[in-house]
Amino acid sequence: MSELFTEAMAQLAGGVAVVTVRDGRDDLGATVSALMSVSLEPPLVLVSLASSGYLNEVLLRQDRWAASLLSSGQAAIASRFAAAGRPSARLLVAGTPHHRGPHTEALVVEGGVAAIEAETTKVVPAGDHTLFIATVLAVDYVNPAHQPLVRLRGRYRSTVS
Repeated sequence: MSELFTEAMAQLAGGVAVVTVRDGRDDLGATVSALMSVSLEPPLVLVSLASSGYLNEVLLRQDRWAASLLSSGQAAIASRFAAAGRPSARLLVAGTPHHRGPHTEALVVEGGVAAIEAETTKVVPAGDHTLFIATVLAVDYVNPAHQPLVRLRGRYRSTVS
């Protein structure tokens, strides 16, 4: 059933984001396609992470993080942050315009469709994943001129055919 369930869920397009967090002197990040708006008032978002992942472990102790919502031209960045055994996020953004978020000190990838900074307010275990519900501290930028990057049927795609 798990293979069939995975295939069924792959039929649903999801926006692609890179979630980053500063952990002491290190920076970590991962590509996610499970990031969603939860509430407008107050502004809340939810990100779902595999419970076995290192980013999950770090977000359990570091409440503030950033999410860069990638644009269609940033599939290579998404792939870098999705690779197993990835190095520090600082190395993954080398050569890519980025800055530190003023509220979180997390790395924010520039050139996407938007970026937010958030602070986790609730953690919910959910099967083999953990849901992090967070208050949006700031919207770093919004760039409607770019097309978003989506993941559909196991591949990164542009929303423009």
